[in-house]
Amino acid sequence: MSNPAKPGPVVRPGILDIAPYVGGESKAQGANRVIRLASNEGALGPSPRAIAAYQALAPSLHRYPDGHSAELRAAIAEAHGLDVARIICGTGSDEIIALLARLYAGPGDEVVYSRHGFLMYPLAAQGVGAIPVTAPETNLTANVDALLAAVTPRTKLVFLANPNNPTGTYLPDSEIRRLHAGLPSDVVLVVDAAYAEYVDRTDYDPGVALASETNNVIMLRTFSKIFALGGLRIGWGYACADIIGALNRIRGAFNISSAGQAAGVAAIFDRDFLIRCQTHNETWRRWTTEALTNHGLEVTPSVANFVLVRFPEAVGQNAETAWEALKQGGILTRKMHSYGLPEHLRITIGTVDEMRAVVGAIAAFLDR
Repeated sequence: MSNPAKPGPVVRPGILDIAPYVGGESKAQGANRVIRLASNEGALGPSPRAIAAYQALAPSLHRYPDGHSAELRAAIAEAHGLDVARIICGTGSDEIIALLARLYAGPGDEVVYSRHGFLMYPLAAQGVGAIPVTAPETNLTANVDALLAAVTPRTKLVFLANPNNPTGTYLPDSEIRRLHAGLPSDVVLVVDAAYAEYVDRTDYDPGVALASETNNVIMLRTFSKIFALGGLRIGWGYACADIIGALNRIRGAFNISSAGQAAGVAAIFDRDFLIRCQTHNETWRRWTTEALTNHGLEVTPSVANFVLVRFPEAVGQNAETAWEALKQGGILTRKMHSYGLPEHLRITIGTVDEMRAVVGAIAAFLDR
């Protein structure tokens, strides 16, 4: 029997100061139908081929997966024209973000990211005792000069989501290269391109070129967004052999399930379904942006599968009240307080019916 008078284990300093990550809500009590537009999940669901590949693994779930994700890495390499030896797979790109912090940062070090960047960046820094440092943005877009100004001799990592979540804005390849050129050679630049498949801009590069040419850049990608495999937790990264080799030394030994690997292979080769998802997103992101703008709301131009919407500050019409009203109607969107944008809601591009429903609900809310 334990003695309550004796002290228990002591958590490392700083850990209990971390605010745990809270994802988008998935339930609305009392609603007959729940429309989930809070987590940027793929609107059309997974590829039918990915579903079939996942289901085919059911009889062999007692077997350990391939710890090297060889077939999945080979599929990624073929699809993107990459060197398979320079690819690592992770339990979502979140795992790789955390591993990079473990590899390169520690107590007293600094990790730089854009002011309204993905929350996993400061959490990963805090998890290893490092100091998260934010750089101001311009028009809700990462600012290269501000990022470079935030770099000090203590900086170990610079995280940049491109396109950025939750703003949906992006930097062209020329600006990413300017950022890299201004960094010390011992600082790792992490280009998080989770939404790359949605971008249709001639000046955009997800980071493939820089990661191929340099020894201090890693590009991150995911199967959670356009491939709609968020429930399987599959991410990947591309970098030089030294970075990949170090990551492989500390990642989970069997971090991607067999079913996940099979679904990922099937998804990445289903080009027709991918194009269908891209076309749907482009069409309904444009439609949603125009519709909400016509209702007097400010919508940040987005190249991803969501829009960031600014509501009036007037009592009864603000973002908090809008979020509550939408939730009561079974429509879940994402509040942006934790990103320093309390006057905004982030709305995922869903199905045709879902987008008509959310725009109609917002119009009714504003007109009440």
